[in-house]
Parts: sequence; structure tokens; C-alpha cells
Amino acid sequence: MAIRRERKLALTAKIEVTEGTDSVPTAALNAIQANNATITPIAGDEENRELLLPYLGNQGVILTGNYVQMEFSVEVAGAGAAGTVPPYGVLLRACAMSETVNAGVDVQYGPVSDGEESVSIYYNADGVRHVALGARGNVSVEFAPKRIPRFRFTMMGLLGTITDQALPAVDLSGFQTPVEVSLANTTFSLHGAQRISESVSIDLGQQVEPRHLIGSERMQLTERSASGTAVIEADNLASVNWFQIATAHTSAAMQLVHGTAAGNIVQLDAPAVQIGRPSQGQTQSIINYSLPLMLKPSSGDDELLITVK
Repeated sequence: MAIRRERKLALTAKIEVTEGTDSVPTAALNAIQANNATITPIAGDEENRELLLPYLGNQGVILTGNYVQMEFSVEVAGAGAAGTVPPYGVLLRACAMSETVNAGVDVQYGPVSDGEESVSIYYNADGVRHVALGARGNVSVEFAPKRIPRFRFTMMGLLGTITDQALPAVDLSGFQTPVEVSLANTTFSLHGAQRISESVSIDLGQQVEPRHLIGSERMQLTERSASGTAVIEADNLASVNWFQIATAHTSAAMQLVHGTAAGNIVQLDAPAVQIGRPSQGQTQSIINYSLPLMLKPSSGDDELLITVK
């Protein structure tokens, strides 16, 4: 009997031409370099039969509304050359983001409210392949000093096949080596000035619901509410009064740029960020403020722009 190892994973994803129809991602062209991956092979509901019988006992259930759910992280890095699509771009598109390629300059991802795309995902866990079809999801990201920043994807798809399949030889050459979050590599501005920050996290806030209906089964995007948190080193009020900004309900821009070398830069822009109720804390006996961030649209689907350049 062969054991199966948790760290041996081959993950591939490809945009579907027809939603819910297998786009057949390949190890050579569609591999995803991931870590911290988990899968719920058969998620869904249970229907009790509740039969009335002349004896007691467990009658079992019917598994209904079956789907696949998986979570995994992908390192935040560029694509190797400005204007080249990063290999994780397919996942951002599956999180209801458009992809705009500016040749030789950059690739931009912004949220959409209609026409969101879907992907087929193959999740091969050391020889057992789980197929998710019509998959969509949500993405979050966190930047913390001395750490590698990572996108965190939560994906849901219709239940495909679960079969024994040998691990394929994936081509991960498109994935670039990331750089750590640091003074040299990362800048963060919020409400008009550069801020000394302990961490910044952003969640696109996509809500995806499995819709199992008569005549239709799909993963449906139903809502989006982007938010985040910035932990800022506290300054005096004359420099910045976060309490006044919060109570005035002021919205202003946020920008985070990670990386300095062309081909390995990722930039996040939000034009209208409102600050929630600040809370005070400390790290290494230095006072900080934890600022809830509400990323609001300024003129349509523009509350967050991810630029890879």
C-alpha cells in the first residue's frame, strides 16, 4: 500500500470558453505554484430522509448540492518582463477581475460587476486528481515586514471527477522569485502620505454562492465589498489625526508598491479608502493604530487596481 504525501501537489487552472465545461488545463501551460493548500473534496448539503419505521436507528442522508472548495496561496511577484501576463493571472480573472495587457508596460487587474469568467482547476494531491469546473472565488493579500507577500485564493467549483492520476511534470518557470516586504522593497501611502506600517492586508470581498437549480448549476458571484486593515506606527495628531479622518468619513487614495526591478513589481491602488474606527495597540512597546479600511468605488468598478509590471 503506497502512502500519499501532503506536500506533493500539482495544481493547474485554465479559463473556460464555456462556463462549466472542462477547459483541460495542462501541466505544461497552466500550472500554478502554490503553497498552504487545502481542499474540501465534496462540500454541500445533506438531506435527511426521516422515514417513519417500526424501529429506531440512523437512516443515513442524501448528499445534495455537491461542489468542490479549495484554498491556497500564491506568492506576490511579477511576471519576469513588463507587460507579460503573470501565471497567476488566470486566478485573478476567476475572482471577477478583468485583465488588461499594455504591451511592454504592465498588466492590470480590476474588478468587474458583469461577465465574470470561470476556470477549470485540476488539484492533483499526490496521485488523486480532483476536478473543479466553473470555478470562481475570492482573493485576499497581506504584506508584512520580513515576510513573503502572498495572494490567498478561496475557490469554489462544480464537482467534476475524482480519479487516480499520476502527478504531472508541471512547468513553473513563469513564476518569479519573490522579494520580502521591507524598507528597500515596499512603499505604502495612505490618505496623502507615506506611512510606516507593520502590516497591510486587503480582501476583495467577493461572495460566491453555489447555485443548484432546475436547469442550471453554477458558482454565482452575488456581492463584492472590498476591505482591509493597515497597522500604522502611531504619530502625534499634528502629523496625522486618524480619529478626525475616521469621524469625518473622509475617503482618499491608498497605494502599495512592492518590488523595485522591472518585471518583478506589483502595485495596488485604491482611489477612495475610508478609515473605520481606529484601535490602539503596541508592538515592541511602540504604540500603533489598527485602521480598518473600506475600499470604495470612485467611478464604477475601480475600488482596487492590481498592476503587475
